[in-house]
Amino acid sequence: MSRPVLRLALEIDGEGGHPAAWRRALHPPGALLTGRRLVSVARAAEAAGFPLVTLDDTLVPPGEGTDVVGRLGAVERAAYIAASTSLVGVVATVSTTYVEPSSLASQLASVDHLSLGRAGWLVSTERDADAARTWGLVRVRGEANLRQEARDVVQVVRDLWDSWEDAAVVRDAATGRYLDRERVHYVDFEGTTFSVKGPSITPRPPQGQLVVMAPAHLADVVRPDIVLVDGPTPADAATAARVARAPLAFAELDVALDTDDATAVERRADLEFHAPWPEHGRLRHTGSADGLVRLLSELAPEVAGVRIHPLVLDEDLPVLAGRVVPALVGAGIAHRPLPGASLRGLLGLPRPASRFAALRSEPS
Repeated sequence: MSRPVLRLALEIDGEGGHPAAWRRALHPPGALLTGRRLVSVARAAEAAGFPLVTLDDTLVPPGEGTDVVGRLGAVERAAYIAASTSLVGVVATVSTTYVEPSSLASQLASVDHLSLGRAGWLVSTERDADAARTWGLVRVRGEANLRQEARDVVQVVRDLWDSWEDAAVVRDAATGRYLDRERVHYVDFEGTTFSVKGPSITPRPPQGQLVVMAPAHLADVVRPDIVLVDGPTPADAATAARVARAPLAFAELDVALDTDDATAVERRADLEFHAPWPEHGRLRHTGSADGLVRLLSELAPEVAGVRIHPLVLDEDLPVLAGRVVPALVGAGIAHRPLPGASLRGLLGLPRPASRFAALRSEPS
């Protein structure tokens, strides 16, 4: 019997998972908001063998405290990474609250085109009242309304990705015919907060449908390809994965590793002098690379993947790249991404057909 394959995702937003991570970064603070920094981290993750990276985002700037006071947009960063890498999947976090679905569908589809099929979307919702004020919109109140808007937005975005069939673009220079209009469809959605006619302004993405990730509390309304599960112990994470409503379940994992210069405990203590490392109810490993390899080996039969949140990217990523991922690959627990593979292909997910194509082919 073959070993289960553990897919490895890496969160690369900011300087790391700790709010004061910038204090231990190996570059000037101002370098964070530069393309050079962004691409260097993404390429390091790609070279290490991570099949995908994720980019966190929010509709409001970070509050007062030790955290950074600004960030670049996740979709814009994803597009920049897509054009600067060739193997790694790129998943942008975008909230379904206060969003314009037609624009979002086009933006994410564009990233998939730029990356030749390596893009994904991590769905989130926005509860902060400041977000509504920032955008000049009426606040969405209550969990039920946030979930309903998430359901509607994800449905419409998926329909817009399907609104161009795969063979819709003809590009026949001899006849001057660019489109087969019978293969471009109107979405015609009417919801409680918005309506969309469609079709998308962007042709169907290379993957057909981008990979959609979502936290467990949204899985029943979003129907994601990957659900992110929490749990403070491996047994808790395994239990959450077993009941997850998605083809794949990834465990969330905070990581602080021993380096050549300091132990993980020393590094945590240095940062926690300035601010606590927030508890998210997820797995957490503080210690050696070998200990992390053992933990991931224990998780491999229970979950489809893990999303790693390093304490400090500049310090933990080299250890992940040099000691953790090679050990997992050598043991056959993880695989490096293959050239030319889509993100769906790397994850073992099928490429879905356009639902409009299926409807058009049904006998009347």
